[in-house]
Amino acid sequence: MADIKPFRCIRPLPELASRVAALPYDVYSRAEAAVEAKKDELSFLNIDRPETQFSPYEDMYSEKVYQKAHDMLWEQVEDGIYIQDEMPSYYVYELTMNGRVQTGIVACASIDDYLSGVIKKHENTRPEKEEDRIRHVDACDAQTGPIFLAYRGNRTISEIVRREKEQAPIFDFTAADGILHRGWRISREEEIQEICRAFSKIGQIYIADGHHRAASAVKVGLKRRAAHPDCKGTEEYQYFLSILFPAEELMIMDYNRVVRDLNGQTPEEFLKVLENSCQIRPCQAYSKPSQKGFMTLYLDGKWYSLKFKDQTATEDPVEGLDVSRLQNEILRPVFGIKDPKTDPRIEFVGGIRGTEELKKRVDEKGGAAFAMYPTSIYELFRVADAGLLMPPKSTWFEPKLRSGLFIHGIGEK
Repeated sequence: MADIKPFRCIRPLPELASRVAALPYDVYSRAEAAVEAKKDELSFLNIDRPETQFSPYEDMYSEKVYQKAHDMLWEQVEDGIYIQDEMPSYYVYELTMNGRVQTGIVACASIDDYLSGVIKKHENTRPEKEEDRIRHVDACDAQTGPIFLAYRGNRTISEIVRREKEQAPIFDFTAADGILHRGWRISREEEIQEICRAFSKIGQIYIADGHHRAASAVKVGLKRRAAHPDCKGTEEYQYFLSILFPAEELMIMDYNRVVRDLNGQTPEEFLKVLENSCQIRPCQAYSKPSQKGFMTLYLDGKWYSLKFKDQTATEDPVEGLDVSRLQNEILRPVFGIKDPKTDPRIEFVGGIRGTEELKKRVDEKGGAAFAMYPTSIYELFRVADAGLLMPPKSTWFEPKLRSGLFIHGIGEK
């Protein structure tokens, strides 16, 4: 059962939270990060992407770059920009996007639960991306980017969260993108024990987003465990920073595909071939896919509603995903795209970018765009429960968790 523990959070002063909070490090290219980091010296992006403090020609993976992240973090702690709570606590983190609210518990999850499969994965990780965060966590002596975890809702936890949200928050601000962020600290021992017991009865927790951050935190923990064979198992490096959300509050947006060419076919020829796998209906304008099994196609300046013909249920949770069917029934046989992870002709566009982005790319470069019906959180659970992997770019979670609001120190500081 899940070992989800409270911790002594390092967090920004309430009046500075809005300046510190930053989008995850991996949503930016190096050039974009450099521009964004300059907007505010307190933005956590400066620490999360420490190469922004150097010339663009500096090796972003050099030792001094990671050391810079360490120095900036702990100098700001010394300067009082961040405070560390005296007693271990749980925290509540609420995000509101377009009037829709999701609320999670900020805590630390066990690396042993990750290794044993209590915390379930649905993606492979890339060694080079892991290595970057391993070095960042190790150098900073802290986990700075929370892992986004999901679980099937629990009444006890939900009731404690509801009561806590009636109290004054420890931060409350609206970010530049319009997302409202609020946080609370749960420090009463009785409630801490209730939450701990409730999580201990939950058999499965799922990584929704942050597979590389999770894998990196675990590997740092294992490295330190090996270096301290007499460790007790309760050291901070034995756990990793997480925010756990009940599944029913989460929203997964569509993750769409743009193919740069029609594999030598004319639009008319392509539509004719497409009739083998889909029912096709022309639309006057973009029509959002209404349910699983439906997609919207943009081709040659026109919109089409598509429905997969064969709706036979499959026991394989991966093969039954719409993104899998698109790959297996259209992208591979019609476009010749065998591996969407490596084929340069395919682009992935998160639903947050809107359908105009799909239209723009096709109008500028040709090809076709497929707007998907979103993968559900319970489809993700089924894949993870089966020990399988999702196809690349299957889920796009919004809103994004901010970095810098909750930090977990893993050293002796």
